[in-house]
Amino acid sequence: MADEARTPVDFWFDPKCPWAWITSRWILEVEKLRPIEVRWHVMSLAVLNEDKDIPQEYRDMLVDAWGAVRVCVAAEQKYGPEVLGGLYTELGTRRHHEKKPLDVAMFREALEAAGLDPELAAAAESTEYDEAVRASHQDGIDRVGQEVGTPVIEVEGSAFFGPVVSPTPRGEAAARLWDGVVAVAGTDGFFELKRTRTRDPIFD
Repeated sequence: MADEARTPVDFWFDPKCPWAWITSRWILEVEKLRPIEVRWHVMSLAVLNEDKDIPQEYRDMLVDAWGAVRVCVAAEQKYGPEVLGGLYTELGTRRHHEKKPLDVAMFREALEAAGLDPELAAAAESTEYDEAVRASHQDGIDRVGQEVGTPVIEVEGSAFFGPVVSPTPRGEAAARLWDGVVAVAGTDGFFELKRTRTRDPIFD
């Protein structure tokens, strides 16, 4: 289908989040089956939780959360937002499937695999990009409110957190979920639909 006929779908992600990763693989599946075009944006679990009263165990998990989003923003500033999807795929594959740490060596590898300058990995250890990270994060949060996580998705003026799902729906199951999510999110006055997670992230 022609690009001009496709509906833009904005997707905010943090490469560290396993749930956002699964949802991102789902939205790419949907993109094959519905006339949408995904546009990628950075948000940050570190920023999201910096002023929240969260368990120390979870706070300790966020120690390495700045590096990947800084690298993404550095790449976006150098090449444009169109490179974020490919870079996210390379980062997420290494993080969630290959279980590699979020460190400079992994960032260099992911950047190179995405066809980008591996020297941008140095951004991980610099605060130069933090203002831009915060601005992108706030843009996503402003659309849904504070009591959410990653990912945030917006389509045709309706924004929502999630869906949180495991494993990634494929084929028509992915398309059906999209149709339902869009219908719910576009309902005036609708705010929440939730149940307790009973399984860990499943990466396929």
